[in-house]
Amino acid sequence: MPSDKEGGGWKGFVWDSEKREFLGRTGGSWFKIFSFYVIFYGCLAGIFIGTIQALLLTLSDYKPTWQDRVAPPGLSHTPKSEKSELAFNTGELETYLPYTKALRTFLEKYDDENQKDQMKFEDCGDEPADSKYRDELESDVGVRKACRFSRTVLGPCSGLEDREFGFKEGKPCLIVKLNRIVSFRPKPPSSNESIPEEAQPKVQPNVIPIYCTNKKEEDAGKVGEIKYYGIGGGFPLQYYPYYGKLLHPHYLQPLVALQFTNLTMKGEVRIECKVFGDNIDYSDKDRYQGRFDIKFTINS
Repeated sequence: MPSDKEGGGWKGFVWDSEKREFLGRTGGSWFKIFSFYVIFYGCLAGIFIGTIQALLLTLSDYKPTWQDRVAPPGLSHTPKSEKSELAFNTGELETYLPYTKALRTFLEKYDDENQKDQMKFEDCGDEPADSKYRDELESDVGVRKACRFSRTVLGPCSGLEDREFGFKEGKPCLIVKLNRIVSFRPKPPSSNESIPEEAQPKVQPNVIPIYCTNKKEEDAGKVGEIKYYGIGGGFPLQYYPYYGKLLHPHYLQPLVALQFTNLTMKGEVRIECKVFGDNIDYSDKDRYQGRFDIKFTINS
C-alpha cells in the first residue's frame, strides 16, 4: 500500500487530472512562462545580433581598424632558426641543408616565370623610385597589380647559380624583408642624426637603408665584409604601399640579400641588422621591430 501511494503521488504530480495540471502548472501557466522566455531570449538575441552588425559597419574589408601593435614594421629574415642561431659545418652538407632548402622554398615565388602575367604584375623599374600610389583602399579600382621583383638582383644570393647560397664556402646568405603592413609607406631618413656614422653612406633617395654590424663589442673584428644585394641595396619605395590580401593578392615584398663573406670560423659571432627611416622605430620588447640579431657558428 505505501508503494502505491508513493506511486500515485508521483503520477499525480506529473498529471493531476482533477486540476488538469502538468508538472504542477496549468496549460495557461505553461503558455505564459513559455511566451516570457521566448520574448526574453529573443530580445537578447536581437541585442547581440544588432551589436555585431553595428560593429561590422565600422570595419573595413581591406584594412584592420587598429594597427597600433604593428605600426612600425618588423624586420625578418630567411632562413629562420630556433633562437636566431645558424650553426653549420662547411664540410657537412646535412648541417646546412635545412637553411638552403628554406631559402630555395622562399624564393620560388620570385622566379621570373611566376611573374609573367601582365594582368597581375607590372614593371616598376630596376632603380629606386618614389612610392607607387594606386588610389585609396575603398576606391572602385579593384585588384591592384604587383611590382615584379626578379631574384636575379640578389646576385650570388639568388640561388640561381649557387644552390648552396654560400654556406658551402662559409660565406652564408640571408634574405631579409620588411613585414607587410597595409597602407604603410616607409619614409627614408631625412637626416643622419639618428643613424650611426658607419651606416650613413648607405642613405640615398627612395630607399630604406639597412645596415648590419657586430652586436657585441668583442665581436668587432669577427664580422668581416658584408655585401648587400637588391635594388639600391635596401628597400625601394616603389613597392609601397601594400594594399592587403584582397586588393594586392600577388604582391611581392622587395628583398635584400646579405652575404657575410669573411666571418670568423670556429667561434660564435652575433650580428645585428637595422633599417633606418623617419617612421621606423625600435622596441626593447620586440626584437624584430625594425631590426633583428642573429648568431653564426661556423666550423670547417
